[in-house]
Amino acid sequence: MARVKRLVLDVLKPHKPNTLEFARAIAASGEGCQVDIQVLEMDEQTETLQVMIEGDSLDFDQISSVIDENGASLHSIDEVSVVGK
Repeated sequence: MARVKRLVLDVLKPHKPNTLEFARAIAASGEGCQVDIQVLEMDEQTETLQVMIEGDSLDFDQISSVIDENGASLHSIDEVSVVGK
């Protein structure tokens, strides 16, 4: 089965949780998961983020759930890297 190694996501989230807490929540979704976040835009109530996630075998459904649980919404998958067996 192919494994997802890298995702770059466009995410809109409220100011709370803050970006550090949000990154930690995503990183906790899988062992060895590395999360890098860049704030692209900010307004009075929301932040537009570019979220880069790397790991051995990323669980997209779990990551999507964490995003939702933190009040954020996934706008698009901008990049993906997948490797076969």
